[in-house]
Amino acid sequence: MSAHATLGLDAARLAAAADAVRARWPDVRPVGGMVLGSGWSEVAEAFDWLGEIAYREVPALGAPTVEGHGGRLLRVHVRGRDLLVFVGRRHFYEGEGWTPVIAPVHILTALGARRVLLTNAAGGLVADWHPGDMMVIRDHLHLMGSNPLIGPPIAAWGGVRFPAMNAAYSRRMRETLLSLSRAAGIRALEGVYAGLSGPMYETPAEVEWLRRVGADAVGMSTTPETIAARAAGLEVAAVSCISNLAAGLGAAPPSHEEVTATLRAVAPAAARWLRAFWEAELA
Repeated sequence: MSAHATLGLDAARLAAAADAVRARWPDVRPVGGMVLGSGWSEVAEAFDWLGEIAYREVPALGAPTVEGHGGRLLRVHVRGRDLLVFVGRRHFYEGEGWTPVIAPVHILTALGARRVLLTNAAGGLVADWHPGDMMVIRDHLHLMGSNPLIGPPIAAWGGVRFPAMNAAYSRRMRETLLSLSRAAGIRALEGVYAGLSGPMYETPAEVEWLRRVGADAVGMSTTPETIAARAAGLEVAAVSCISNLAAGLGAAPPSHEEVTATLRAVAPAAARWLRAFWEAELA
């Protein structure tokens, strides 16, 4: 892949992705969607499935290359209404450009959804936060060195050239998540997420800089989907599971094994929480 292939979105492939989902489920009318990031796959078990499609069968999306990302698109029902659940995500560091990263946003937009909930695993930057805590994202720092909106505006999103990001994360959706956390057995806080490209973990010096500029957690995803979703007019909420302490803050270096182990431990509570969230959203 040439260097310029990482810039710009392939509008034709994105349109084909939405067409592929529509062809499989002609009657689908999602009111919202959810992207389950690293280790979050078990949350899907809390929902009533109506069908599934493998990512490899969806143009533009393609199979994830990262352990812990299942690579399935589920059609589920909550209160008799359709949600699309993307089990696993694509990352910029996989080297295939922005198109697979934001394909879920385009699919949701094309099929009529108006809101999306994003999830991820993140390194904690706050001293008294612990693995297993949840951070409801209030704002973010997009630090990936590129942007999914580079290139011609996507006509299906209204061709927005300069989307406002002053309220990227819905206050209403955040308040719902926070209000439901305790009943689900979740310790939830609000904070600022820093999205870096990865795939390496940060150095201690980078972690210290991130803390100084206002980040509370750091990861390798989510900010691109948020940017694309806001450009498309979707309402956005996002949650980070604090899966480890960032480099220099814990006794051991961060590892993917630690990330997945933490998510497995909190999966039952996280499933109750997100099911309750969607029940409230669609009441």
